[in-house]
Amino acid sequence: MQDLCRLLNAMGARITGIGSNVVSIEGVRKLHGAEYRLGADYMEVGSLIGLAAATRSAIEIEEAGPAEMRVARQAFARLGVSWETDGRTIRVPAEQPMKVVPDLGGRIPKIDDAPWPGFPADLVSIMVVVASQAEGTILVHEKMFESRMFFVDKLISMGAGIILCDPHRVVVTGPATLSGAELVSPDVRAGMALLTAALCARGRSTIQNVYQIERGYENITDRLQSLGARITRVERTG
Repeated sequence: MQDLCRLLNAMGARITGIGSNVVSIEGVRKLHGAEYRLGADYMEVGSLIGLAAATRSAIEIEEAGPAEMRVARQAFARLGVSWETDGRTIRVPAEQPMKVVPDLGGRIPKIDDAPWPGFPADLVSIMVVVASQAEGTILVHEKMFESRMFFVDKLISMGAGIILCDPHRVVVTGPATLSGAELVSPDVRAGMALLTAALCARGRSTIQNVYQIERGYENITDRLQSLGARITRVERTG
């Protein structure tokens, strides 16, 4: 949405309040051509960071838009996950400490989402999986949308230490050894989270409804194969 508004402004639109809760648009008679560089997809970047952390792997993400990942960086840091930046490149080192940082007084810390510029709701599912691989206990609170936490029953069946408190909150205790399972992707966010869990699990997993993942992550199978993942897309007929 922000990139779209900035692009339209570059073409002559009059849009103010970009990044706030109120966007004002003043009509113009005509737009003109413009050159504009689209920003990184924070959902894809954050998912790849989470995937690298959960599998104890290193990854380098070019054109990652590190400035837009500042809030996500704070959330990952609560799980002992960090990265280096070089211009627009993010480098995640292998074998992260992966230890939950407790709040003051030893209280259980919390990761919760919020509208921009808060932690993005689209990364909550990924954080649940990453938290399952970190030492310690953390509360993950999905404040913005209904029913997005119900996929955790699949993670629990794989061996994750998760308590579903209510439709919006889960308590995650790790690290847990996950086992491969037969899974179904309910949506793009939970689907990528389940794919991440499958890649750090022991044994083979099968994920159905992969189109739910692919509509948000282009060529995900080929790209993960290029990173060394043992993953194959199977076309089933009948």
